[in-house]
Amino acid sequence: MRIGELSARTGVSVRSIRYYEQQGLLVSARTGSGQRVFAEAAVERVRLIQRLFDAGLSSRRMYELLPCMTDPDSRTSWLTDRLREERERMVAEMAALARTVAALDVIVGEMAVTADRVPKAA
Repeated sequence: MRIGELSARTGVSVRSIRYYEQQGLLVSARTGSGQRVFAEAAVERVRLIQRLFDAGLSSRRMYELLPCMTDPDSRTSWLTDRLREERERMVAEMAALARTVAALDVIVGEMAVTADRVPKAA
């Protein structure tokens, strides 16, 4: 199938599909005129890539993990461990972001108290 059909069937933009190919996440063949042609399996692969992006994985990490995810014989504890590492990384990032938000809340509170003391201009 051509890239436009793959885009339509997956709901993923042509630009994103080209990016996936550039990153080595997706493979296509070329016609004599240079147009991309994708196998039927590309539909599920693009959907999986989208799920992984939605889950916060980088394209670099996906490149590392996708071969194990798409081959049932390669699904080992190594894959599960890498996915758990990604989850732990995200939890740590969320905790750091929560601390940042809390620090900003303190500043907002301090500024609100100060603003309440300043007479309003007429």
